[in-house]
Amino acid sequence: MYIPKHFKIDNEEVIHDFIEKNSFATLFSQHNGEPYATHLPLLLNKKEGYLYGHFARPNEQWKDIANQNVLVIFQGPHCYISPSWYETKQAVPTWNYVALHVYGQLEIVAEEQDVYEALSEMVNKYEKPDSSYQLKNVDSSFVKGMSKGIVCFKIQINKIEGQAKLSQNHPVNRQELIIKQLENSMDQNNIHIAELMKKQLKN
Repeated sequence: MYIPKHFKIDNEEVIHDFIEKNSFATLFSQHNGEPYATHLPLLLNKKEGYLYGHFARPNEQWKDIANQNVLVIFQGPHCYISPSWYETKQAVPTWNYVALHVYGQLEIVAEEQDVYEALSEMVNKYEKPDSSYQLKNVDSSFVKGMSKGIVCFKIQINKIEGQAKLSQNHPVNRQELIIKQLENSMDQNNIHIAELMKKQLKN
């Protein structure tokens, strides 16, 4: 990924937090000799350095993905930045965004217990703490039957590239003008970018 020095994310804690908060990712590999992508949630195991997830079995991407070096993209908030917000009109439009690229080798997980544990962790992450739904309360034969419809995998993380393009290459007063405009928006992407810009101005 092309990353100008102003925008590079190299703080491991920030990277891990971003993955956990923006866990619905896009997984790219070569399938039948062509680029192929699947959109799916992934879980990060920081201690092991792995991402965990699963394909729907009818999605044939899994059939030739084992041992490939794959790319996973985690996309955060993003928004248009208008030069009409600046103190000068000698400027051009741009786009602010946050994104991570994770590279690694994928391995299919076939052991029944490992599959169940991966599914259980996925449910625990997304269900609210007080949710009435828990996978352990579902009939085991039903879960086993449904599990036949998926293919679990794990990705050993080899490299992570992160970029937070938040107008850091502009003067502080201009960044503050951008933040003001974004905060007046009803769009959640705009509001989130404004929050991130304010945070990075304080650092």
